[in-house]
Amino acid sequence: MAKLSILDYLIKLIKSEITGDMHTHMHYPTPISKTLGINIIEAGLGTATVQINTTKELHSNQQGTIHGGLLCELADAAIGTAHSTLIQEGETFTSVELKINFYRPVFEDILTAKASPLHNGKNLNHYRCDIFRSDGKTAAMVTSTVMTLRGDKAKGR
Repeated sequence: MAKLSILDYLIKLIKSEITGDMHTHMHYPTPISKTLGINIIEAGLGTATVQINTTKELHSNQQGTIHGGLLCELADAAIGTAHSTLIQEGETFTSVELKINFYRPVFEDILTAKASPLHNGKNLNHYRCDIFRSDGKTAAMVTSTVMTLRGDKAKGR
């Protein structure tokens, strides 16, 4: 079995080159991404871009716009994917803060979330994620702090 780094695994996943003998120490695609239909479309060291095709039938709130919680999850998926490319075997991570600003409503659309680091530290990393509508306009901007866990703190996660 071929054990790949997370970044190498994600690049092969994006290119549809994963074979049954390939794996990494984290689970991709994640169950929540499969459930919601979030796809990784780009990954680099500390960066990631994910996309979702939203519909009123599946993702809207009582006003008919796409639910803000879905935009939070989309950004969290992009940020988590970006941070996972920095994680070594035996390490894991958790979000400790997430803040979102909504700029424009979203109706049925393809949303793209692009995450990149603002600060990389030994234990805490700070990310920015911009969520774009298909017309190129920014729907929301998210910042998040992610903590890397090591040793006993990483066990069982």
